[in-house]
Amino acid sequence: MMETTRILLAEDHNTVREGIKMLVNAQPDMEVIGEADNGNAAISQTRALKPDMLVMDISMPELNGLKATEKLRKEFPELKILTLTRHTDDGYLQQLIKAGVNGYVLKQSAPTELINAIRTVRAGRSYVDSELTQKLLGRYTGRATGPLRGEGTKEISDRESEVLRFIAWGYSNKEIATRLDLSVKTVEAHKSNAMRKLNMRSRIDIVRYAILQGWLEEE
Repeated sequence: MMETTRILLAEDHNTVREGIKMLVNAQPDMEVIGEADNGNAAISQTRALKPDMLVMDISMPELNGLKATEKLRKEFPELKILTLTRHTDDGYLQQLIKAGVNGYVLKQSAPTELINAIRTVRAGRSYVDSELTQKLLGRYTGRATGPLRGEGTKEISDRESEVLRFIAWGYSNKEIATRLDLSVKTVEAHKSNAMRKLNMRSRIDIVRYAILQGWLEEE
């Protein structure tokens, strides 16, 4: 029997919310179980309904999606959070990755992008909208310095590569340690060594590297 992903939808525009709900409910493996029109309602509905995933707009009244994500991540560390926005500035992406979202989809993208993102995030991986992927790659490969392109970068080990891959997919250090049968301290050391070798400064650099390696498209 196909497992159904139970989704809470947080979007303040009624027409947009109804359209997304119809799209989601038309899929055989997902269902909208609740709705919210602001960040505070999204938090209270998450507490009441315990969804598998929260699909949430960034720009909402009372409490925006970024602040709601920060609060929810502390209370529900296992909750999958997929954000929706019209903003293509990767500054928003960086803030949301830091807050702990699992995926980022543009509202202007094709409906199939959202459905693919939901399935990808539900499977335990991170998702970045394909338009943003191309934009990030363009900036990334065009820089004279930075991860993979600066002077003095060194080749990372297979274990360091594994750790970066899991980080890009959205796993915590504790989860990575369990999967790789390592201590959390060892995972942190591999992460630190890999970031130093590749001249990385933040998690957004890890995501860029993952995009370049094709890790976010892997099954």
